[in-house]
Amino acid sequence: QVHVVESGGGSVQVGDSLRLSCTASGRWVNSYAMGWFRQTPGKEREFVARISWNGDSTQYADSVKGRFTISRDSAKNSVFLQMNTLKPEDTAVYYCAADREVFGSRRAYEYQYWGQGTQVTVSS
Repeated sequence: QVHVVESGGGSVQVGDSLRLSCTASGRWVNSYAMGWFRQTPGKEREFVARISWNGDSTQYADSVKGRFTISRDSAKNSVFLQMNTLKPEDTAVYYCAADREVFGSRRAYEYQYWGQGTQVTVSS
């Protein structure tokens, strides 16, 4: 079983930065791809970024490209999402997810393990 826990959310102003952290525990977790998704009330969960098992491949949603950076530290079983130049439309609950496949996906249903989410609120 894989356990995923996010942290680092909070309330910030437009233009500020936040760094989300995600720790995954469990056997073989370092061979899993990891992804970040976000969700607002009444909307489907939205892809934000993903990173392959070894960190060599990353992918971003167009809405965050150039502002967000996903990275991982396998020694710490951790994945990070550095969010810069935050906008009000970035307000959401952010979820970290683990995929047994090595490259990951933009599709939420392909991830097997999810954290509980962390709230990010960006105010103007």
